[in-house]
Amino acid sequence: MQHLKTPTQLAKRFFGISAAIWITIEVKALKDKPLDFVPVCRDRSDVLVLQFCKDLQQNNSTKRSTFRTKMNIGKAYSAVNISNGTDLAIGFTSSAVAVLLFGTNFVPVKKFDTGDGMFFQWILCASIWIVSLVVNLIQNCPRFWPLAMVGGFVWATGNVTVVTIIKTIGLALGLLIWASFNLLTGWASSRFGWFGIDPEEVSRPILNYVGAGLSLISAVIFLFIKTEVQSSSASLESTPLLRESSINDSEDTTEDSWVNKLSPVKKRLIGCSLAVVAGILYGSSFIPVLYIKDHGRRNETIYTGASQFDLDYVFAHFSGIFLTSTIYFLIYCAVKKNKPYVYPQAILPGFVSGVLWAIANCCWFLANHYLSAVVSFPIITAGPGLVAAMWGVLVFKEIKGLKNYVLLSVSFCIILGGSLSTAFSKV
Repeated sequence: MQHLKTPTQLAKRFFGISAAIWITIEVKALKDKPLDFVPVCRDRSDVLVLQFCKDLQQNNSTKRSTFRTKMNIGKAYSAVNISNGTDLAIGFTSSAVAVLLFGTNFVPVKKFDTGDGMFFQWILCASIWIVSLVVNLIQNCPRFWPLAMVGGFVWATGNVTVVTIIKTIGLALGLLIWASFNLLTGWASSRFGWFGIDPEEVSRPILNYVGAGLSLISAVIFLFIKTEVQSSSASLESTPLLRESSINDSEDTTEDSWVNKLSPVKKRLIGCSLAVVAGILYGSSFIPVLYIKDHGRRNETIYTGASQFDLDYVFAHFSGIFLTSTIYFLIYCAVKKNKPYVYPQAILPGFVSGVLWAIANCCWFLANHYLSAVVSFPIITAGPGLVAAMWGVLVFKEIKGLKNYVLLSVSFCIILGGSLSTAFSKV
């Protein structure tokens, strides 16, 4: 009579069969690939899976390779558990820092007159490039991909409008509007694979669409929030965020008078329109980097083997920002017949603002890597609105009245729900 299997023997056999099925699935995915095919591995578990498949292909599923496979499966799952916990911690910490700094980076400029904004944006972008240079040196100067500069060009084009937006509709409302359209553009381009990037597959597409729709509704609600923007000559607070220079204190500034002469309706129309355009441009700025990464995973492309670590593209991206900003500033100087409006007192605030923005965007690159863009985009584009609104309500007094507070609260709840829906549709 044949002896019955013990529980330990049954467990071992079940584990062996499960392992064989799992590895067969991985081999099937690589069955059309040559043995020298080397895909880009995102973490240690990917390397182990690749080794499993090569072992089975080369050793023809011998007992020794099966035993090695069983041992490596345990190592892979252990690596995945540790790696996932660390990735989530780094990703969400980076997102939190990015949200705080993106909502704060224009605050140092609020107290100072920046004129028409052209000189200010050049100072801002110069400081952004300096930060990227430091990051590039820390990263041991990874390969420079010129295509990543296109993203910098797109962002810098949107950034030219920021000062006008702040002067017409205020920091809080302006940031809330462009953040919403930033979210929608970034989500749609990655979700549907616009401009040649790989579309992001989500496990719950309906939840994903609901999240995008809620974000759009919140942007519409923002348009009904009334703001009171004080002129540059008015004192916004008793103590400035940075000590103001007295170089141009007595200067009669008329170069930004075209904004001050606009009616409230025209100010609102121009400010909201520019905020929408800026948001679309901001949301498109990551597309070149995503394109390089996606094509870097494929063979026989000029980007084959490109780094999958997003921070390696910061220097190229920020170089595009500084180059574009410089070109715009030179064109501006030519139009002004070499008599640009320069404000010395705006240099230090503009530099500080640029440093804050650069650090925030570096954190966004990290969040894209550790969380993926479909998770980081909703969080980082929606979160700064809350920070900016708190500055607008508590410090600059741009948003007043019970009706505005109610609309602001409702819009925050909607955009928070949209962000969470978009994020959870992926997991």
